[in-house]
Amino acid sequence: MPDRPEIVCICGSTRFVNEMSAANRDLTFAGAIVLAPGVFLRAEDREADGSITAEQKTALDALHLRKIDLADRVLVVNPGGYIGESTSKEIAYARATGKPVSFTDPS
Repeated sequence: MPDRPEIVCICGSTRFVNEMSAANRDLTFAGAIVLAPGVFLRAEDREADGSITAEQKTALDALHLRKIDLADRVLVVNPGGYIGESTSKEIAYARATGKPVSFTDPS
């Protein structure tokens, strides 16, 4: 038995908030420590009311890479095989740092 629970970082488009929440729940019930996006604003929300600035987006992206650093592995939540630009960068980063990457749906 490991001396600590597995740490899993969830990545994926924040448009899939429900699917990410379900993955978080399932992993938590399985005994994992889950690191996931903390802000779920869709692109159209940002455009409509400017509720997130470019600087905030950059900071959130950098913070998520630090979550990947802490994780033992990455789970990409990608319903229908969808992987956007930010998620592609996160996958590349995870692989470059030697983190195993798995997907909820085949790409």
